[in-house]
Amino acid sequence: MPEKELEKIAENAKIIVNGYAFSKRDDGFISILNLDHPDCAMVINNEFEIIETNMDEIEQGIVLSLVKRNSAFLEDDNA
Repeated sequence: MPEKELEKIAENAKIIVNGYAFSKRDDGFISILNLDHPDCAMVINNEFEIIETNMDEIEQGIVLSLVKRNSAFLEDDNA
């Protein structure tokens, strides 16, 4: 992924935690991208269920833990 595209994702992310960019999508899902390894991504719903991912199981657990602990910061009124 080009550096400029990564910068745009990081700038538009709702929050960045431990190198993961968390972005709310128009369809209500949450997109998560590992900024250090942009080939690792995940999409989850509001109940933290994985819709799609290419992350391994260990990384999935780490990312789900991060999003659960920081979900309040993903709300629109906490930007």
